[in-house]
Amino acid sequence: MAAWYFREGSLKAIQTAIAWDPNNPQYYDVSATATHMFADTENLNDVVALYQRATSLSPHDAQLWADLGSGYDWAGRATDSFYAFQHARDLFPHSPEINWRLANFCIRTGRTAEGLRALHTVLETDSASSRRVFTLATNAIRDQRAVLEMLPLQAPIVFDYINFVIERGDIVRAEQAWARVRQGNIPFEAREATPYLDALVQRRELAQLAEAWSSLRERFPKEVPPVNPSSNLITNGSFEFDILNGGLDWHVIPTEGAIVSLDAAGALDGNRALRITFDGSRDLDYGHVFQYVLVRPNTKYQFSGYMRAQGVSTASGPKFQVCDAYNPGDLFASTENFVGTRGWSEQHAEFTTRGDTDLLLIKVARPVSLKVDNKIAGSVWVDGVSLRSDE
Repeated sequence: MAAWYFREGSLKAIQTAIAWDPNNPQYYDVSATATHMFADTENLNDVVALYQRATSLSPHDAQLWADLGSGYDWAGRATDSFYAFQHARDLFPHSPEINWRLANFCIRTGRTAEGLRALHTVLETDSASSRRVFTLATNAIRDQRAVLEMLPLQAPIVFDYINFVIERGDIVRAEQAWARVRQGNIPFEAREATPYLDALVQRRELAQLAEAWSSLRERFPKEVPPVNPSSNLITNGSFEFDILNGGLDWHVIPTEGAIVSLDAAGALDGNRALRITFDGSRDLDYGHVFQYVLVRPNTKYQFSGYMRAQGVSTASGPKFQVCDAYNPGDLFASTENFVGTRGWSEQHAEFTTRGDTDLLLIKVARPVSLKVDNKIAGSVWVDGVSLRSDE
């Protein structure tokens, strides 16, 4: 009978369930919550008494103690609330929910250090809660170092935090978290760092970009190829390494109408070349394969790259373009238009950077065609891309 009344869910029905089964702690716990939320009463001590009865009937139930902590909090009994939340955590130390409730109470009542320890446990035990943890910590705590030290030394969590603060436009916190990754020698995958590197590009933090890219090369020599400034500033210009798709490596942005792959058949030199296949469905304005390159202002450079084509339709075919990364209208070089079927051909250009140019954008581009038959089909291969300084 008690269970039947309890399932009805109303406050009166729950009270009737208690009358039928006065030794069931769950009934008292739910009755306390319902009384606080729905009953027209200002006597919160009655709510606390119900929670206390629940914990007395089941003293080892962590959830009941956490609910008692909430009851004490509503009644303005902060010391009792803190004790109840702590006892709940002692009973269930790795519960993300109980630690989350403890953290919110502690941060709200000025117990910051204890709150951060609880948030640390939440992150360790429930990675899906990372965004709400980051939101609470960054909004409520001014000490950025304390927030960083709260993060478990696990790459997915730290990089989730980096991506979170990047979305908020806080590149300073992202740089501090990256330093924590390096100083803590945290194991991670090279690709996990690319959102941070790309954020440095967007914020024009080029000194930090150069430093971060250099440290990534040192840590992943088999994934991030070295660059020799005296011979070639392009990263992975022969496409012998897999594309990192970020930082100062090649970026490949997926788009309908074109497929990008690394092709082992018919490479110019080495084992692979980059292949872009157009499916003939669109008049693409294409610029979805590109690389950022750090350069010096007022400096002469020589660019070269090889291309071959097979069955490229329309009068507008792929080409290389070099421009200022922050002022795309400053086009330093645009090579020959590749259409039809052609064997490997070197494309070459010389140019001098402007006084404010410190980052170039080198891309495989295909402008839209203004003719009636303008949907591009066919394939183009790219290999042997290089950029050298004359100085």
